[in-house]
Amino acid sequence: MELVFIITAFIAGFIAMQCKLPPLVGFLVAGFGLSSMGVESTDALATMADLGVTLLLFTIGLKLDVKTLLAKEIWGGATLHNLLSTGLFTLALLGLKQLGLGMLSDLSLAHLALLGFSLSFSSTVFAIKALQDKGELNATYGTLAIGILVMQDIFAVLFLTISTGKVPEITALGLFALPLLRPLMFRILDKAGHGEMLVLYSIFLALVAGAGLFNLVGLKADLGALILGMMLAGHPKASEMSKSLFNLKELLLVCFFLNIGLSEAPTMDGALMAIVLLLLLPIKGLLYYLIFHLFRYRVRTSLLGTLTLFNYSEFGLIVSGLAYKLGWLPGSFLVAIAMTVSISFLIAAPLNSIGHKLYHDTSKWLKEYDAELLNPSDKLIDFGQARVLILGMGRIGSGAYDELVERYGEQIIGIETREESVDDHLKHGRNVLHGDATDPDFWARVISNHQIELVLLAMPNSHANSFAMEQINTLDYQGKVAAIAKYSDEMEELENLGIDAAFNIYHEAGRGFARHVCEELDMSLKSRT
Repeated sequence: MELVFIITAFIAGFIAMQCKLPPLVGFLVAGFGLSSMGVESTDALATMADLGVTLLLFTIGLKLDVKTLLAKEIWGGATLHNLLSTGLFTLALLGLKQLGLGMLSDLSLAHLALLGFSLSFSSTVFAIKALQDKGELNATYGTLAIGILVMQDIFAVLFLTISTGKVPEITALGLFALPLLRPLMFRILDKAGHGEMLVLYSIFLALVAGAGLFNLVGLKADLGALILGMMLAGHPKASEMSKSLFNLKELLLVCFFLNIGLSEAPTMDGALMAIVLLLLLPIKGLLYYLIFHLFRYRVRTSLLGTLTLFNYSEFGLIVSGLAYKLGWLPGSFLVAIAMTVSISFLIAAPLNSIGHKLYHDTSKWLKEYDAELLNPSDKLIDFGQARVLILGMGRIGSGAYDELVERYGEQIIGIETREESVDDHLKHGRNVLHGDATDPDFWARVISNHQIELVLLAMPNSHANSFAMEQINTLDYQGKVAAIAKYSDEMEELENLGIDAAFNIYHEAGRGFARHVCEELDMSLKSRT
């Protein structure tokens, strides 16, 4: 049976790609198709799907700054949306019940509220997968969406704990000692190398130390993986650890989306109820947009964040399954919720693919805040009177900055992705801003009326420099651009994009090394004579 799953998922995913749709759409359709033919999910597929979600949350934790959850925009926005959407969904379902909708006729107000609560959540797996596919996980709207989703996961844990009456074990209090183990985990990570041991250590932390430990003490396993990832987020190798799990995680997530489609066989009643629930989806989207706008985010951030969260969550399946076991909801709702969640993914996937075009087409109709009133995390970027812009303030960028300051004065500004590195540069008197030049959102926030005459692309990753050059080409920039590269094909790619000067860092480093040695030897010889 697993062979059938692999073949069907590959064919459906490949067809989806050719249609310019995310592969996950194909996986969902494959699941629906197999389910309609009487094929059921297997324990092995369900296990791999669960492992995929666990690894996904662990890798998200590796990139998550705990401070973001403490921002009022995150906890306040998530709480406000949950309360408002639950209330509005409940009222809408109550109205449909009064109109005589059959599947709702036997449900009490409390049961309708439970259904409304389950519909208020958005899918963590779908949203993060969509952000990763677009390369915008670190965009302002991506960070905002992830923060909201993490808070929703916390709400989910609280609900499941209360509704099942399952109180965490007394040993759960021992989890508060986990931060004490952080130095030990860091030391092991330092010695884990860069190969298979790094992958194995990552899996151990996610599945054993995280998910396994939390499950053992009566807490949600996925939450444990997320928290373990967050504990390691400050380590220099956190990004490498995330990348080492990428292919395994992506493969297991195929099982997750396939399993969603296989969860229940489609029925006519379920399809009709799914259509009704999907008609309520715009309410959720509108609330997200209004709440983001309330916190003074730009129209672009609010709209793209809304599209990222414009879906129903697999949490709805968990709630409906639990409610069915407790006798709160009829079994027919399992089919309806499964179809609703799956179809919401099918709707949201193409919308996310064309999100930037939708923003371009609708921005003129949506009211924007004045620049000085925008949320601090979403303010426009003004380079002031700087004439030289350096993207990437690592060793090469820092050296170029210091050299240019000596030659041309203080009219230079650097951009660096790591906040701790920005703080260090500021302590050393350098004019450096926090930003990610590989993020389209960064360029969307740049004020174009600047005086920049020269841009240095000094990021160590050549693809990052190429992407930045592509973004610069979309701006009305008339100055010069220079970039670093490691290989001749990378230099050729940059030159094709219009770079004025490209420098091979290995070649230049060799020349610099030889020049330095010769100077030292000359000085040494002179000192002997």
